[in-house]
Amino acid sequence: MSIHENLLGGPPPTHLPDDPGPREMLASGTAPVDVAAAHPTSSLAWAQLADEAYERGSTVESYAYARTGYHRGLDALRRSGWKGHGPVPWEHEPNRGFLRALHALARAAQAIGEQEEYERCSQFLKDSSPTAAQVLG
Repeated sequence: MSIHENLLGGPPPTHLPDDPGPREMLASGTAPVDVAAAHPTSSLAWAQLADEAYERGSTVESYAYARTGYHRGLDALRRSGWKGHGPVPWEHEPNRGFLRALHALARAAQAIGEQEEYERCSQFLKDSSPTAAQVLG
């Protein structure tokens, strides 16, 4: 039996392929806007932009960035075999961009009064990765 075998009968965890370029650019200090321009499919770049916008009080801008990262992440998940539900583990680093964008979307939705979207995204985050929900708050 594999250590990662799902004994509950649900779908297997989805592990996005590694794309180290955006992560390395951000780690080296490249501005997130430049990373997003160079790697527009990177949920991580969009999540970083959403976080920065939120921190400066630009909640609508944060919402737009987060929504872009969320949708880019959904596209990547589907390409990786995800069928609309199932684990997206935080422990797999390439998944973190999507999970961060999902968290940022929930946060920004709440800030602009989109309560239903906030609740939906918050539950989606918890269902996808309880660890991410805990780490991201």
